[in-house]
Amino acid sequence: MTLTTEPAEGVVRVRVPRRSIAHDLRAVKIVLHRELIRFWRDRMRMVSGLVQPVLWLLVMGTGLSNLTRSGGGPAGEVNLKTFIFPGVCAMSVMFTAMFSAGSIVWDREFGFLREMLVAPVSRSAIVIGKCVGGAFVATLQGVVIVALAGLAGVPYDPLLIVELLAIMFLGAFALTGFGVMMAARIKTMQAFFALMQMAMMPMMFLSGALYPLAGLPTWLTILTRLNPLTYAVDPLRQAVFAHLNVSPELERTFNPGVTWNGWVVPVWLELCIVAAMGLSLMGVAIMEFRRGD
Repeated sequence: MTLTTEPAEGVVRVRVPRRSIAHDLRAVKIVLHRELIRFWRDRMRMVSGLVQPVLWLLVMGTGLSNLTRSGGGPAGEVNLKTFIFPGVCAMSVMFTAMFSAGSIVWDREFGFLREMLVAPVSRSAIVIGKCVGGAFVATLQGVVIVALAGLAGVPYDPLLIVELLAIMFLGAFALTGFGVMMAARIKTMQAFFALMQMAMMPMMFLSGALYPLAGLPTWLTILTRLNPLTYAVDPLRQAVFAHLNVSPELERTFNPGVTWNGWVVPVWLELCIVAAMGLSLMGVAIMEFRRGD
């Protein structure tokens, strides 16, 4: 009996290309492109992601401004829509980034995630593409909120707009990393949305998006400093107030910054914290995907 290594007639050989950095970068681009296509085609998601931030800005901001004007004092001299505008920007990217990460659970339920994981690409490339794609989509959603800056008394300064979008992208990247990390082990959309709702509401209310961080009770001060979203909201507010002409008294009242035991945390350090948090969460998500199936 003679053994042969020749392929049988009708059998097609499949050649799997070697993995390389260029190969993985192409995979990142494909995943990112898919996120953009999905976002563009889901118009209802675009609209629903804008409703809540716009309500906070136009309805709550207007109501609180009227209340503080009737009460007099320093608050009566500032438009509170201007104050909460940075927080609304952060909220808009937060909701979109979290729901963008939820597409992983959707893909798992319909079997598409398994096809991605068995593809001849690094799983880290898939996670990076998800995080970058989710951050990019969330920033695009935030552009609409930034376009409403004039309604909140925020000037349309080109430098300010660039600063806001850059900070929003960084915050969205960290939040998408958090969502992808959680979605790596969640099996159903119901469980994911329940967990995200439980995480998003405390993060939003403890970030200083709707109130100044100065003069808070000790227990609330500790919680706001432990909240990672705090370090994404404050740089946005610092950027906005840097382009406003306000008195030092109003600056101290409405833009006190984040302090650690009396020391004011600089903006560059806050941005480094957000970036480090995003990279760490993405790293955990990569390890979860490598262990998963």
